[in-house]
Amino acid sequence: MKEQELYKLRFPIGEFHKPENISSKQIEDWILEIELFPIRLKNIVENLSSEQLNYKYRPEGWTIKQVVHHCADSHMNCLIRIKLALTEDVPAIRPYYEDRFAELPDSLDENLEDSLVLLKGLHAKLAGVMKALSASELKKEYMHPEHGTKFCLDEVIGSYAWHSNHHLAHIKQALELKY
Repeated sequence: MKEQELYKLRFPIGEFHKPENISSKQIEDWILEIELFPIRLKNIVENLSSEQLNYKYRPEGWTIKQVVHHCADSHMNCLIRIKLALTEDVPAIRPYYEDRFAELPDSLDENLEDSLVLLKGLHAKLAGVMKALSASELKKEYMHPEHGTKFCLDEVIGSYAWHSNHHLAHIKQALELKY
């Protein structure tokens, strides 16, 4: 498979790029995406068969069930990172090995109910925290030691809206391509 084809399978909606200027309207739109994610996800996965839950979105990629469980893991980290940024001065967040998490027993479970319920509550809480952020709080940052980069909370909101849509696209892709 060509490198360009693999890239498109890996990033079906493209990569996230922070806009030069992030407006309050953009923040509102991103928060709405975050709010809607659990419903959109559940609508796609709730009636999938065991066979379908094991489809991959690309060769050597994760299965649909792993993607769902990954979103729960990742978005829990998002909430904690936001709270750290709000309560500390540019904290260094704790990275984790997503690929290793995806191989743990809970990530291989075909019962998605716990992760779907978790995502529903988590995204309600995330949206509530995000909607309450003041302009100055949106500029608070955390440091990602893996990248050596500081991330502003306004950008974090955008990246997690993108992350949600990125993985919805992966699931739709897996159902279409059936790897």
